Amino acid sequence: MELWYSLLSVLPFDWAQPGQMYFMKHALLAVLVITPLFGILSTMVVHSRMSFFSDALGHSAFTGMAIGAICGFDRPTLAAVIFAVVFALLFNLVRRRSALASDTVIGVFSSTAVALGIFLSTMNGRSFTKFNSLLIGDILSVEPAMIGVLAGILLLVLALWLLSFNKLMLSAVHPALADSRGIQVFWQETVFSVAIAVVVTLSMTWVGLLVINSLLVLPAAAARNLARNMRQYHLFSLLGAVLAGVAGLMTSYHLGPSAGASITLYLAVWFALSFLLRKKG
Repeated sequence: MELWYSLLSVLPFDWAQPGQMYFMKHALLAVLVITPLFGILSTMVVHSRMSFFSDALGHSAFTGMAIGAICGFDRPTLAAVIFAVVFALLFNLVRRRSALASDTVIGVFSSTAVALGIFLSTMNGRSFTKFNSLLIGDILSVEPAMIGVLAGILLLVLALWLLSFNKLMLSAVHPALADSRGIQVFWQETVFSVAIAVVVTLSMTWVGLLVINSLLVLPAAAARNLARNMRQYHLFSLLGAVLAGVAGLMTSYHLGPSAGASITLYLAVWFALSFLLRKKG
């Protein structure tokens, strides 16, 4: 982290000076790690028409948090990750073996996860208020150790993209064709779903459950308005997510609103601008 602190010291901000506001320095590094993850995964979420899947995963992660708290875990996030991964695996299994549309299966799982989470968190008269922070998030509370975990996940996701991008994309666009070419669509979808589950769960406490789905939809939705090819599609999604993340954090620091909400609003503006530019072209 010392290298990061040294790099920031050249910036003309009071919080960037040596020995000042380490929480802000950690938050900026977290944004620079989290937003590329959302930018990359967003392209597959939009392309696969799974925009509500991340929302359902957030609900499942909330339920995992409640289970972890009841079981007395020092870090309920671990229970949330495990529950979200199980949720993603069950979702893929049911979707694969059912004739129901994906949005219907998502609705079933999402509503069940929300109900179970509320049931567990309020059982025996417990107060729900201790989980309120999950709804809004607080990126200023991020710890350096967790940033390292997210950085490792970013490297794994990048490796997955480099090794399996064509297979993932074909499985998303035309599963039957992918099957005919010997691609194991179920496992491709499962790996993709698990990656989203882990990223959503680990970022939920900082970004906020109420807006986390937008971070997996808006970057690619805006990029799709402008991109002329697949390379531009991914590049615009990645850059849009990173720039909105940094701008949202700065807005949160200077004006005091939630960083997650600020990032989402910047992404919404980016989508509106990209839509107007597309219409003019």
